[in-house]
Amino acid sequence: MRDTDTIRAVALFEAAKGVLVLAAGFGSLTLLHEDIQHLVEQVVEHFHLNPAQRYLRIFFEAAAGLTQARLWALAALATVYAAVRFVEAYGLWRAQRWAEWFAAVSAGIYLPLELYELYERVTWLSVGVLLVNLLVVGVMLRALFFSAARQGPWK
Repeated sequence: MRDTDTIRAVALFEAAKGVLVLAAGFGSLTLLHEDIQHLVEQVVEHFHLNPAQRYLRIFFEAAAGLTQARLWALAALATVYAAVRFVEAYGLWRAQRWAEWFAAVSAGIYLPLELYELYERVTWLSVGVLLVNLLVVGVMLRALFFSAARQGPWK
């Protein structure tokens, strides 16, 4: 796979993250006039989940604190996050150096948190997320190194 293809794969990945977060943000707006606590209880009952489980307790507490204003704020934050991911994806697709720097930094900034998560509890999800982010950082640093060797560091 050529460097251009690899960087475009990262661009598609970033765009997909933007679409996913945007869908979740707008999906949260469907809950505006719902009794969220009751809805969560129905989902837990329907799937025969254990409400005492750690993540479900966190989910219950988060649902209890949701208000219409917070749902709108979540949707707005999701829109901003998605816009950033779309701009990054566009820049990567068009082989812009600023986008390569941005992708390397934005993926790398999460690495300490992901390592801490692994320290606390090893799961397939946490290992997978760490590996994907390491791959993105590696691809971007490689692209930056080779383009800097050809053009100079900031061109």
